[in-house]
Amino acid sequence: MSRLLLTHARVVFADEVRDDVAILIDNGIIAALDPETVGNTRTLDLAGHLLIPGMIDLHCDALEKEVEPRPGVHFPLDFACAQADKRNAMAGITTVFHALSFANHELGVRNNGFAAEIARAVHAWQAHALVDNRVHVRYEVTDDTAPPVLSELLRHGHAHLLSFMDHSPGQGQFQDVAAYRAYLARTYKTSDTEFETLLAGKQAAAAGAMARMSALAVVARAHGVSIASHDDDSAEKVDALASLGAVISEFPTNLAAAQAARSRGMATLFGAPNILRGKSQSGNMRALDAVLEGVVDCLCGDYSAAALLPSVLKLPELAGIGLADAISLVTRNPARAAGFTDRGEIVVGKRADLVAVKYLGGLPQADRVWVAGVAALSAHFDHV
Repeated sequence: MSRLLLTHARVVFADEVRDDVAILIDNGIIAALDPETVGNTRTLDLAGHLLIPGMIDLHCDALEKEVEPRPGVHFPLDFACAQADKRNAMAGITTVFHALSFANHELGVRNNGFAAEIARAVHAWQAHALVDNRVHVRYEVTDDTAPPVLSELLRHGHAHLLSFMDHSPGQGQFQDVAAYRAYLARTYKTSDTEFETLLAGKQAAAAGAMARMSALAVVARAHGVSIASHDDDSAEKVDALASLGAVISEFPTNLAAAQAARSRGMATLFGAPNILRGKSQSGNMRALDAVLEGVVDCLCGDYSAAALLPSVLKLPELAGIGLADAISLVTRNPARAAGFTDRGEIVVGKRADLVAVKYLGGLPQADRVWVAGVAALSAHFDHV
């Protein structure tokens, strides 16, 4: 692997932004900052463009749409993984956790067997990938058939983050039965009869949920896999999930839940599209309000990888926070939450996961992307 010197960059470090910085990349690692001598090295002048660490997306379920763009219409899994991989490179995401739901009741790509096939396909595609593709398995806790499937994926290294979610109506994302019925009818064309059968099944399986979660948590911890809770709506739910070893609280639905999660040492995660759009799709707490309240640790792509970069770069203006703090929400903080020690910051000795950003009419775009020092994207916007 050749040595590369990036010059004249405006670099976002963990706690400051510095202009006119040179970064030496050697064998996939950041070898030096502003080196006095570089030897036989290829040089690339970034001409003052912003350079940030490669973004880390802990939760993006866009791969499910790559596999099933329309209900019942499925693409080959290698094709879908290749498309998702390219989309993440173009978005400036160098490590992505593809969120796959294991919720047999919802069928489609969220059928346990099909979801497991996708997880294994992600692992298989990584040999050809542009970015670091990982799997975030989302366990719908009222499904009593998924734990053996998930345990196998965890033991074989095909699952890298485990979250516990409960979409039963009356709590979390769906505060009433009508909201849940509308979601299933809209997404899966579920009839009233099918809905009643599904709801009865979820209610029957709910009794054993905590025991199943506890058993899965043991497997995850044994294999070094971080655990997340999902749609926390109360301090009581946060406490229950923290007792299982959860270190991430995904999409807490209100301020009290987010504050409770942080008080338990959990990293809070909110959706970046929420910031770009200015509202929550489910009517819960806005991500921007959470930033303003100081209860956000991480942002994720959720359903749109492309939303991550423009959303985070709007935060200094929208929320009055520094650029370094904003970028940490998609780099250093998610790295820590996922247990990474080799990435997430522009520091000598870390992986050279880097993104050069160009503004096009005010819209920030990833212009060049390096993953472990290897060029993953060279967009050449404006033919410059």
